[in-house]
Amino acid sequence: MRADANSDAPGNHPPVIENETGASPVIFVCEHASNAMPEPWGNLGLTPEQTRAHIAWDPGALGLARGLAQRLDATLIHATVSRLIYDCNRAPDMPGAMPLRSEVHDIPGNAQIDANARLARTRAVYLPWANALHNLIATRIAQGRRPTIITIHSFTPVFHGKPRSVEFGIIHDADPQLAQAILTAARAQGRLNAQLNEPYSAADDVTHTLRLHATPYGLPNAMLELRNDLIADSAAEAAMADSLAPVLAAALGAKDLAA
Repeated sequence: MRADANSDAPGNHPPVIENETGASPVIFVCEHASNAMPEPWGNLGLTPEQTRAHIAWDPGALGLARGLAQRLDATLIHATVSRLIYDCNRAPDMPGAMPLRSEVHDIPGNAQIDANARLARTRAVYLPWANALHNLIATRIAQGRRPTIITIHSFTPVFHGKPRSVEFGIIHDADPQLAQAILTAARAQGRLNAQLNEPYSAADDVTHTLRLHATPYGLPNAMLELRNDLIADSAAEAAMADSLAPVLAAALGAKDLAA
């Protein structure tokens, strides 16, 4: 597999939309759903172990997002390419969009990306993603069904050698209303160590999707982070979806966000 950052003729890699006509107002968004590294980019010079690790995607996030969408009859949109090729939760001018380094790992195939290669990746991955999500939201608004945007992510139990005790992080950008309602519902349930703006916050530039697609329309929104050892296989993903679906339903109802 190639590690050439400046290979030509990338294909088009649009996101997948599931249950587009779901009755719920919620649109679940999973930017880091896939660790796929298609041609012409190949494996970016990484080992098979690295391409399966958290640096390449959010393990468990897609399974959890699907489970939540099924339980709430909500729509799900998810990316189909590794975030190391292009991180769909980053703007094209952000270093993390095509990172040179992730956690403790150098990314050889991203070391010397020229402007043409950056543009090619943006056109192949990010623009189809951003346009599809925007079109989905704009269509709902035009139908008089203003959506609620909830992004689904996972994080590692240990980061740079430090264990993380938080199990469920709820992150907000400019509007904290939905995040605070989810936190209240999660703590009332009492099954997880739930924290606001942990292990990341908007100050870490992790809320690009919310800023671009939810905030301009004044849509309720939040970013959910689950520790990935809690969603390590399909059974754990299903169990977490069973646990979190009523939390989200309660939060939406508590703030009259479901109407």
